[in-house]
Amino acid sequence: MSSTHTALEPPRSGNPGRSERVRTRKAPGKVTRGNFELYSWLFMRASGVLLVFLVLGHLFIMMVTDGGVSKIGFAFVAGRWSSPWWQFWDLLQLWLAMIHGTNGMRTVINDYADKDRTRAILKGLLYTASVLTVTLGTLVLFTFDPNITG
Repeated sequence: MSSTHTALEPPRSGNPGRSERVRTRKAPGKVTRGNFELYSWLFMRASGVLLVFLVLGHLFIMMVTDGGVSKIGFAFVAGRWSSPWWQFWDLLQLWLAMIHGTNGMRTVINDYADKDRTRAILKGLLYTASVLTVTLGTLVLFTFDPNITG
């Protein structure tokens, strides 16, 4: 029996509109982007480990030591956010989770968006949503007024 072998082409080869991202060696005196992807990869590992402890600590404290979901209400949040410790905890959790998630989605967009224009639009939407969410979350955390009358 004879078998025929055909060469497999890499995925998405020859797609019109797709940028060719070729890795080249740095020429002497040439300025490059730096090690952004390396630092991004390291950030994902460090923030992931830290987020595990923050989220599990949050769940343990909220569900076990503070009496469970039935006790969570406006007064509970007002009491909790009156402490700078809990403001810092929740702020760190918000910022790390949003930056971690944004970085992960950026990687997915880079991997799966075929065209430069599509990639730019998706990243623009991602960054806009992330900045708005972090900004609003931070504002709520620091401007929360437990003395609402009405």
